[in-house]
Formats: sequence, C-alpha cells, structure tokens
Amino acid sequence: MRAPAGRQANHSSAARLRSLRLLLTVLFTAMNTAGLLVLAILVVREDAEQGADRLDAELHRVTAVASRLIDFRDSLVTADLIADPVNRECPGFAILPGGAEPEFRGHLGEGGCVGVDVDARLDVLSALATRAVDGGGTVTGRVDGLRVRAEPLSTVDGRVLGAVVAVADLAPEQARHRGVVVRVVLGCAVLVTALALAGHVLSGRAIRPAAAALEQQEVLLAETAHDLRTPVAALRALAETALRNPGQAAQVMPRAVGLAARMGGIIDGLLVRARLAAGVEQLAIQPLWLDQLVSAVVEDTPAPGARVTVTAAPTKVDADPSLLQRAVGNLLGNALRHGRRPDGEAIVHITVADGRVTVADHGPGIDPDAAEAAFDRFTGSGTGLGLSIVRWVALAHGGSLRVFNAEEGGAIFELSLPVSGS
Repeated sequence: MRAPAGRQANHSSAARLRSLRLLLTVLFTAMNTAGLLVLAILVVREDAEQGADRLDAELHRVTAVASRLIDFRDSLVTADLIADPVNRECPGFAILPGGAEPEFRGHLGEGGCVGVDVDARLDVLSALATRAVDGGGTVTGRVDGLRVRAEPLSTVDGRVLGAVVAVADLAPEQARHRGVVVRVVLGCAVLVTALALAGHVLSGRAIRPAAAALEQQEVLLAETAHDLRTPVAALRALAETALRNPGQAAQVMPRAVGLAARMGGIIDGLLVRARLAAGVEQLAIQPLWLDQLVSAVVEDTPAPGARVTVTAAPTKVDADPSLLQRAVGNLLGNALRHGRRPDGEAIVHITVADGRVTVADHGPGIDPDAAEAAFDRFTGSGTGLGLSIVRWVALAHGGSLRVFNAEEGGAIFELSLPVSGS
C-alpha cells in the first residue's frame, strides 16, 4: 500500500533535517578538532624545545663552573674543581685537550650519573672537544641518547687549551615529554568528545525552529482535512440531490451556500492560526465583553433538538474576538454533539463569570484518564480537533482549558482567560 504524498513529504523532510543535524555536528566537530590538532602540535613542539633549553642551561652551568675552577700551570690544575660539588653532581662532564697544544691529561667528573658513562664515550666526547677547539666556539647536539655541550677552554691571554664537554642523559627528559604528549592527546580526545556532544546539542537547537515549523505544518494540514471533511461531504450530498431532483434546487442552494461559508470560515481560521504561529501576524488583542460574545455565539449556532441556556455575568477580557468566537463555538459544538443522552435531547448550560466560560452538558461524560488526551489532535473519544484548537486559543491568550465530570453526570469544560484590567 502506497503511503500518502503528504506523509512521504513529511518523512523526507524529517530525514533531511536529521541529515542536516548530523552534517552540522560533523562540521562543528571537524573544525574544532582541526584547531585542537594545530594547538596540540604547537604545545608538544614548544614543550620539546623548552626541555632541550632546560638541558642546555644545565650543561652550560656545568661548563661555566668547570672553566672557572681549573687552572693551567704546565699541566691541568683541578684541585678547586675536585673540591666543588659540581664535580660530584649531574650532569657529568669531561675536560679534554681536543687536539690543542700542549697535550694534558684530561679530567672526568665524578658524578656517576645514571645513563651517562662518560668514560665509555670518551672517544665521542674527544671528537666533540676537537670540534669546539678547532671551531673556537660552542658545540651542542645529541649523541647516542645524550645531550652534549662542548665549550672551548681558554687561558687569560685567549689561548685555547682544550674544551669542557658536559653530558646529560636524555631519557628522563624524553620520558617527561612523552607524559606531556599523552596528556595532550587524552585532553584533546576528551575535548573532541565534548565538542561533538556540544555540536549535536547546538545543531539540534539550530534546526528546532525548522522542525517546529514542519510539525506546525503537519498539524494545520491535519486540522484542515478534519474540519473540511464533514462540510465537503454534506456539500457533495446536496449537489447530488440537486442533480437528481432539479426541482429541489431552490431548497438545496441556501444550505449549499451556508456550507460553503462554513468551509471558508474554517480555512480562514486555520490560515490565521498558521500566520500567528509563524509570527507573521500578531493577535488582535482588544478589550471585549465575554458575556456578550458568548451570547452572540449561542444565538448564531443552530441547535435543533437541543436546549442551550446561558447564565452570564458582565466580565471583560483582553482577547482576539475572532479566535475567541471560534473557541467558544467549538466548545458549544462539542457539547451539542457529545452531550446528548440516547433517550432525550441535548441539554447544554453555559456559565460566564470572572473571565471563565463553563460549558456543561448532560451526556455520558468523559473518562478522566482520557481528559487530557481529548485536547490532542486525534483522540478515541471522537472530539476531533475542536478541543485542541480551544486549548491553543486559551494558551495563546495566557489562559487555560480544563475538563472534568459533573457529579450528576455529563462533562464540564472550563475556558479561563485573564480578566481585562481596563
């Protein structure tokens, strides 16, 4: 069985909205993820550079202290250096000739730093010392998992005697840097997840007006179809009667005109509601006498086989007259349709006072469990859309609609509106 075109369009519109929400979520997350990725790379790179700078600063401290504490008198004098704590601390260091003349016996620091075996790397350190002596400047770099710094060792008169080579183990710094990388990655993962959730929520809020508009469209189409179904069927029956019995055309035409006017009123009312819901128009609020409006609606509503009484006290409210007339008319029509006992006429009593319109009938009443459902668009009670429109009008005016059963039987609907202050 093929689905109705309206339902297919509704489903496709809903599917497009869901796809749009997913797309907005993905775009929001992707853009923020790209920004976080760039920031994470910069943070990791900056941390690595700062770690290298800290090691270089430590190495420079060692080479500066060692250069200041040694002396050269035909041979290397290291007494002051040996007595200083730098000789027994990390980073480790070595004082080497580096090819300078005269040759002297080198000195190795006694720090014994874990991971730094200066003696085992003496050939490598000697090569660095030679580069520092030959170049006349500081040499830094990484060698076999070590951070090294070689500075030329000069006499007071500027003659280069050799070089001081300081060595630091890179393993602790690398372990610390890996910890930073792990924390940055985990932090980015948490932020991306949070951003994805935030994007999902924000995209939902962004498309909510469109979803509400689609839902409103569905409601209005359903209400239009429901409200027009009965008069259209009656109009068709009258037309068929006139075709079969041309002599009855004069009797049929006034009823046909009345049905056409009723259909036009239904369409006008629903269009007004649609424009109000879309914000195109505003409610035509004005002070009016509620008791007079209700009495006019009762007089204009045909009620064959029914008895309608009105007890009204003067009460003024601020409301849109056309919408309020329709709401009262729907309550009265509902009571006339469903307030009739099988063995008697429909008896409806309307009370107006203090901004409230109470419509009581003598029908079978309404199931309390289904009372709230009676205000929905479609219910099993047969109330159709009339009561849902009444509640919409009440809420649009800042009022309310309640329903309950009378002790002696029958349903009571109470429409409450704010009383006018003027």
